[in-house]
Amino acid sequence: MILTIFLYVLFGFISGIFGGLGMGGGTLLIPLLTIFLGVGQKLSQGINLVAFLVMALFSLVIHFKNGYLETRGIIYIILSGIVFSVGGALLASVISAGTLRTAFGVFLCVLSLYQMYKAIKA
Repeated sequence: MILTIFLYVLFGFISGIFGGLGMGGGTLLIPLLTIFLGVGQKLSQGINLVAFLVMALFSLVIHFKNGYLETRGIIYIILSGIVFSVGGALLASVISAGTLRTAFGVFLCVLSLYQMYKAIKA
């Protein structure tokens, strides 16, 4: 029980650091929760969304104070984000957890290959 609580705190710390850096803490949090703590895929994604809201709020305030926030065109990003978030949530609710897990794994592999390509090209 204590080890589990420690792992939750550790994984929250790690994903918070990466989320604060703008690198997407959920990219780490979801696999950490599913692989090491046996949390289901859909529950892990839900936990990630709640954690993301808190991390994003604090990161937004800090980036705004440092002058790193560009507001031009932000309304289009917000509106499309809302529409596609609702659509994605509805889609995730009808897809099996196994399919969702596979799709997320493929996404992570493609993302890592793209990042490797960018690093080699640079």
